[in-house]
Amino acid sequence: MYFKERIIVYYGIILFTILSLINSTVFVQSLIFAQNTNSASSSPLSPDSQSSRSPNQIPVYPSPFSDQLSAQQMTSSTNKTCRLTPSLIEGEVTPQQTEGPYFIADTPNRSNITSDPTDETVQQGIPLHLVIHVYKINDNGGNNINSNTTTDTNSSNVSAVSCIPFSGAHVDIWHANSQGLYSGISQIGTQGKMYLRGYQITDKNGTVKFDTIYPGWYQGRAIHIHVMIRAFNGGGGGEGNEIFHWTSQMYLKNSINQLVHTQLPYNNHGPPPMTNEQDGIYTGPSTDKLIQSNTGQHLMLNLTKDKQQGYDGTFNIVVNAPAS
Repeated sequence: MYFKERIIVYYGIILFTILSLINSTVFVQSLIFAQNTNSASSSPLSPDSQSSRSPNQIPVYPSPFSDQLSAQQMTSSTNKTCRLTPSLIEGEVTPQQTEGPYFIADTPNRSNITSDPTDETVQQGIPLHLVIHVYKINDNGGNNINSNTTTDTNSSNVSAVSCIPFSGAHVDIWHANSQGLYSGISQIGTQGKMYLRGYQITDKNGTVKFDTIYPGWYQGRAIHIHVMIRAFNGGGGGEGNEIFHWTSQMYLKNSINQLVHTQLPYNNHGPPPMTNEQDGIYTGPSTDKLIQSNTGQHLMLNLTKDKQQGYDGTFNIVVNAPAS
């Protein structure tokens, strides 16, 4: 009997030892897991994660000079300064810039682009009233003048020619909202939306008008507004009928960009991290090769404060369009 009791005691000791080892292993594993979890949650974020981008922030803009213009697009630019008679308005060289990845065809024909036609929601922001004048070089009935040679914009030898309003042209504009988000982009969940996009047809004075909001910033770019001018056979749309295509961007003053982003709803996104002069597209050459550097200096929107809480912006564009 005594022998059996000793065996039972031994078995009990062995079982207790095994259970203790199991519990210790589980405890150590739990401790390691907890340490790893705390380390992951408290470790510094990656440089990309530390930026002020929200989960819906638009992807970084692609390489500035990736766009290759077609032969038709290259001839759409002119290095001539033109004077509109009889008003003697002078239009300077208007270089082309990259279209970028966010253009959408078949946008609404409308002047007020602040709403989304899919659900009638309206983008909030500081009002911006845009007036764009489009002129084309006039050679008195012959072929329009064009020279795809580099322009020395500081030279007094740049000749001025006459120009006329470019009537009947399609003028598209599109830009980001106050939080730096474009509509119609699947990567950020705005597919199907059409806010802050639209086109107008230039009138007999070559003019279009848009009511929008001051654009916001997104990672990798200075604040800007895209603009595209097209013309079609018979005045109708459709890429197959396109006879003229010109694309560029408009820039806004750094000081106003900063001021705007101190106000709601822009301050929810933070101040612009990049000035015009830090933007490679602004400082780089034009896609039509007419300007070799600091193209954006020729694409500044003329801004004035309006009587309310918004801004009025005007912009003159001179192109080499087909004769009417």
